[in-house]
Amino acid sequence: MSRFFEELMESVQQMDEIVQGRQVPSRLFDIDALQVRSIRKSTGLSQVRFAEMIDVQVATLRNWEQGRREPTGPAKALLRAIRNDPEHVLKALAY
Repeated sequence: MSRFFEELMESVQQMDEIVQGRQVPSRLFDIDALQVRSIRKSTGLSQVRFAEMIDVQVATLRNWEQGRREPTGPAKALLRAIRNDPEHVLKALAY
């Protein structure tokens, strides 16, 4: 499990460098409200539990799912990781 967590953290660090302009993204990942909702629903988690796992306020997650705001930086990277490998990422995030 530590290998997956290390890969997740590397992804988050790379996204932070991209947001700060120190690195160019290898590809763009546009995420909209339907994708955030779809990613969460694919995990089978409620909004409250999913928000807890990714360490954001429930109101923030609701804003993303309703299209009022968009995730940025590390949150976007984390959502991408969950979308691509939900089983291992959620195991790494479990507490």
